Amino acid sequence: MPDAEGAADLERLLADRGEQLMRTAVLLTGSHQDGEDLLQAGLERLLRRGRRIEGSPEGYLRRTLYNLAADGWRRQGTWHRKLPVIGASHLAGDPDVMAAVDLRDALMRVLRMLPPQQRAVIVLRYWEQLTQAETAAALGCSEGTVKSAASRGLQRMRDLASPWLPVHVEQEKTT
Repeated sequence: MPDAEGAADLERLLADRGEQLMRTAVLLTGSHQDGEDLLQAGLERLLRRGRRIEGSPEGYLRRTLYNLAADGWRRQGTWHRKLPVIGASHLAGDPDVMAAVDLRDALMRVLRMLPPQQRAVIVLRYWEQLTQAETAAALGCSEGTVKSAASRGLQRMRDLASPWLPVHVEQEKTT
């Protein structure tokens, strides 16, 4: 059971950074419900460690999220599953809104097809906008590993997304 000071620190962390942590968890798992479960599991580990954490509790929590997500991917093979398609018939209104939903769906599908390390690097570098050094520290690897995983991950995403890319984007890529 955490002491009163530890509980207050945790409440401050969640008040200040809870929304960003939740978004990260959702991106890592692919669904809101699984993201909530992942964040809860990470918070449980943070509470169990208590005062023994060296450094930032947020950094410990983020690294725990990435490690738990990677463990889940390896254990369940979830990177092979795809997100359900959101049918345009369920959306009303502006075609641009539907195009944005379709693009987001395609992006999530492609992101889920990446290997765990590449996916974690892409989420940290381009969604969380961490530097290479911060990403390396969060994942416990070298900056060179972050660079190569990001490069390979982005190239793999381009290859996987090419069927969904508009024709003009494909033409720009070849010129």
